[in-house]
Amino acid sequence: AEARRWEDLCVQLRIGESSDLRRQVAYELVPAVKFADANRAKPAIRYIADFVYVEKGVDVIEDVKGVLTPEFKLKRHLMKALLGLEVRLTK
Repeated sequence: AEARRWEDLCVQLRIGESSDLRRQVAYELVPAVKFADANRAKPAIRYIADFVYVEKGVDVIEDVKGVLTPEFKLKRHLMKALLGLEVRLTK
């Protein structure tokens, strides 16, 4: 599904319906932390968008999902709550 969507987005890019198409764009939701009882820091929590592009002058963050996992639901929620960014869901 993701490969098919990529092809569709490439067509939209070629005909001028969108611009600045990028894949696998990372957003940091929570920075890395080091607990007092740990030897190493825990890595930052990131959301990686399948696609990011501009459509009609608006930045679009898009994810292709067949199944909405609990992890995706949480990260989508955090994207909106913490960064004010909406993730468009495509099936």
